Amino acid sequence: MSPTHSDDPLHGDEGLMLRSDGRVGNPVRCLVLDDWHDVAASRVEAEAARLADSLPLTFGIATRQPPDRLRPLLEALTLTLAAPQVGAEARELVTVHDPLVAFDELARLVGRHPRASLVLGQLLRQTPRLGTLQGLAAEAAAYSMLLGGTEFASWLADRGTPGAAPEEGPLVRVRRENDRLSVLLDRPRRRNAFSFRMREELFEALELALLDGTVDRVELAGAGTVFSSGGDLSEFGTATDLVAACLVRLDRAPWRLIDRMRDRVTVRVQGAAVGAGLEMAAFAGRLVSSPGAFFQLPEVAMGLVPGAGGTVSVPRRIGRWRAAWMMLSGARLDATTALRWGLIDEIAETDETDDGREPRGAPARRPAGPDPGPRPPP
Repeated sequence: MSPTHSDDPLHGDEGLMLRSDGRVGNPVRCLVLDDWHDVAASRVEAEAARLADSLPLTFGIATRQPPDRLRPLLEALTLTLAAPQVGAEARELVTVHDPLVAFDELARLVGRHPRASLVLGQLLRQTPRLGTLQGLAAEAAAYSMLLGGTEFASWLADRGTPGAAPEEGPLVRVRRENDRLSVLLDRPRRRNAFSFRMREELFEALELALLDGTVDRVELAGAGTVFSSGGDLSEFGTATDLVAACLVRLDRAPWRLIDRMRDRVTVRVQGAAVGAGLEMAAFAGRLVSSPGAFFQLPEVAMGLVPGAGGTVSVPRRIGRWRAAWMMLSGARLDATTALRWGLIDEIAETDETDDGREPRGAPARRPAGPDPGPRPPP
């Protein structure tokens, strides 16, 4: 795909160029910001307005530092891929080794799942402006719609739907110590994969904390070496009533309870926080990570969007542009970059024999300095 230069401007919204079979012909566009440095302010404003009101995803490319006068474009774009020499402290920018190569790779990934990618792009323009419940409602509706789509059906057919063996005992354990309530995801053999039953047990545990005014602190951790590997894949595709599933997702959402008492909640992550694990944790007022942990949002590659509040919680922490990068690329974010971006609040050594609940050693908090950027997408 050829980048759009200033002598070949984007004339209005070309739309998605839908084909007769419903396939998307134009999911991605590119804008080279270097070519806009000397463009008149009125034209920059007009172009920004067109981008904000267009359906295709539009990725910016910057190999030079964008001047302040291009801020309307930066804010209107889906995200901007910036070369290492570009200062990338702004949330709209994602540092990559080679912006043109990164654009081609990102466009290729979007091309594999254009419908989910486009739904995500529009969703991320809405959820940061909405209240928590309204944002979750928009996300749940989009997620449920995509559950009935062809991209998810294709992923499901390729993967199959293996059954999970019945599990005995609680999947969430609760311990009360004075004013602290410790909540432990206790499914280590499945890397704390988030099942329907775990969701219900976690909702009940958090509801206790919400209703008990003597609980001043809530600490959430995961047993074993991984905080959570995300949703339980063995349960994907099992919903028979997508409308009912949408309403349950809203009504019985543990992440909504975390948000309501966020100032009291600390989440401790070790190993990995993937999908629902990260989405839920990002609602907490304090998110602490072990040094070697990584963070990932892989739902678009499944033909879906995040469905555990991620389009609400993650943009609040890192902005919708970097959230779009994580979700569209599926790239892993290491703890150092997550700290710099603000996805987590602290890096602390954890004693994994105590399920990541207690930190040890001196913590690292968000430092100042240039942004090293995430790993490139796989």
